[in-house]
Amino acid sequence: MKKNLFPVIILVVVVAAVGVLGFYPRREPSVELDAFARCLAEKQVTMYGAESCSWCQKEKANFGSAFDYVPYVECPEEPQKCIAAGIQGTPTWIVPASPAGGPDGKKLAGYQGLEKLSLESGCPLRQSSSEASPLP
Repeated sequence: MKKNLFPVIILVVVVAAVGVLGFYPRREPSVELDAFARCLAEKQVTMYGAESCSWCQKEKANFGSAFDYVPYVECPEEPQKCIAAGIQGTPTWIVPASPAGGPDGKKLAGYQGLEKLSLESGCPLRQSSSEASPLP
């Protein structure tokens, strides 16, 4: 009976590992995330979130260590800031109006992903020079 249990245990471990790894987003290695995150900071694009929010954690994981540059408000720790900003759920990104007369500010509720944040903020996702395709 113990011989039959071993393959089942191996199967359970493999399925669990695949499930855990499948939760974390895969990001393009060619994206210069530091430059993107710094651009968001320059434009005062702010994420409002909570440590207990799985979508917030996924959003942060997209940036890797570059998330350190992103303006972030942890709503359970700073509830007044979230109330003042009209945050009703997390994650929520606020893209302020452009000082150069651009469009009104935007509130982006829910998970956005890097591409949508780039589109909404005007911050480009650049390819790193080492991975950019050569000119013809």
